[in-house]
Amino acid sequence: MTLSHSRAVAGMLLVTLMWSSAGLVTRQLQSAASFEVTFWRSSFTLLALGLYFAATQGRSAFAFLRLGGKTLWMSGLMWAVMFTCFMLAITMTTVANVLITMSISPLVTAVLASVMLGAAVKRRTWVAIVLAGAGIAWMYGHNLSGDPKHLVGTLVALAVPIAAAINWILLQRSGKSVDLVPALFIGALISSVVALPFALPFRASLPDLGWLAFLGVFQLAIPCALAVRLARHLPAPEISLLALLETVFGIAWVWWISHERPSPHVLVGGSVVLLTLAANEIIGMNQAKQGNA
Repeated sequence: MTLSHSRAVAGMLLVTLMWSSAGLVTRQLQSAASFEVTFWRSSFTLLALGLYFAATQGRSAFAFLRLGGKTLWMSGLMWAVMFTCFMLAITMTTVANVLITMSISPLVTAVLASVMLGAAVKRRTWVAIVLAGAGIAWMYGHNLSGDPKHLVGTLVALAVPIAAAINWILLQRSGKSVDLVPALFIGALISSVVALPFALPFRASLPDLGWLAFLGVFQLAIPCALAVRLARHLPAPEISLLALLETVFGIAWVWWISHERPSPHVLVGGSVVLLTLAANEIIGMNQAKQGNA
């Protein structure tokens, strides 16, 4: 299906709104914590995607598990790292720490692509890396002087942009088109299996299971599948720019509803990171338009 640019942008805005609900919903949990939260969210994602494949592809729904190839499974592994580390981090530190740390994914991707693919890093991107790094360092410095759990949670969150960057490079090096929706299924499968031993004994209440089902279906499965499809209709810089709204929305939700106010250090460091990333992507979009003119 071909989408107009405006509809693709509207779709990405919806995706970021759905993604941004993770922190707020997690703060509503009564008993479930840590690996149990990860297990249930990934399991509900697995169930939702499994039903989707069964409904749309019938008997051949899960043939990709046998025929997908190395790249698909490696991509699934990276999704599993992202799914697992995100939920662990968000149960250990503030939503702001996690989302701002995750937002540096485009910069991590640029650095790894330079090392592994020989892709040249533009000067503006190096400037963005330095400025965003300063903002993150400001946040990390505050965590070092505070509760060490926040520092650990922020370091766990750092695995998310690293895994996302590796995932992108894997797909670039494969030299072929790989359908990422099956990779999401594999990622949820691996995440569920890995988290299960650490999740026992289960303590989640019935309301907790309802919230976790919401996370698995409406915060992860549906928006991730939509984002994969929308990526075919929008340039990468524009997707990166729109994805930054997840950080803004996510922090706003918990600040407004759960009264989880970011510390001044996080607000300052996070503002530097987000403004730097936004400026870098906007400049990239303008240069691409001028090159196509």
